[in-house]
Amino acid sequence: MTTPDFVALWPTHLMRVRLPGADQANPILARLIGQMDAERDQMTTDYLSGDLFAHPHPALGWLKSCIERAVLDYARGTGIDYPLDFRVQAWPNVNRFGDYHDLHNHPHSWLSGTYYVRVPHGDGAPPGRSDRTPNAISFFDPRPQANMLAIRGDPQVDPEHRILPQGGEMLIWPAFLHHMVHVNLSQEARISISFNIMLRWRDEYLP
Repeated sequence: MTTPDFVALWPTHLMRVRLPGADQANPILARLIGQMDAERDQMTTDYLSGDLFAHPHPALGWLKSCIERAVLDYARGTGIDYPLDFRVQAWPNVNRFGDYHDLHNHPHSWLSGTYYVRVPHGDGAPPGRSDRTPNAISFFDPRPQANMLAIRGDPQVDPEHRILPQGGEMLIWPAFLHHMVHVNLSQEARISISFNIMLRWRDEYLP
């Protein structure tokens, strides 16, 4: 009997990376975003009204270049070995005590991602359930009911993948993937920069 071959069909790739220079950049980004937040009441929710990277601050230029490099790393990691033409649209998020993000995805984009400037880990949270994970992000299996017949040890059992990110980390995922951000239960604000990657269409992208 020959050794069977296995193929992982329809995988969903999620990339997690810590950016070099984050420890120096994050305090600067936190102050800059704090200033922006003070000037715009709905900065976090009104994410389509502008482009964060149009701002000339050097720390934002550093982050944009890191994102562009990370997108190319993601593409190579998923088997895309030809040039891509894309643009990055980004916006800042400030989540105070009690803030969260409902389940959603990011239409009209190829990839989505978040860079974490500051992530409180629930110190001083009020009493409550032991299974809370404040400020975590959850991703959900895009195949409805894929886990209905899964058994113990089967990687399809859990339809949710939950990550508690650290400041200085970046996550990138397919924009179709539904995700949510758990409530902030700290008096310290959670600060992040989210972004979408939009392809400038070329016929070479066609399968």
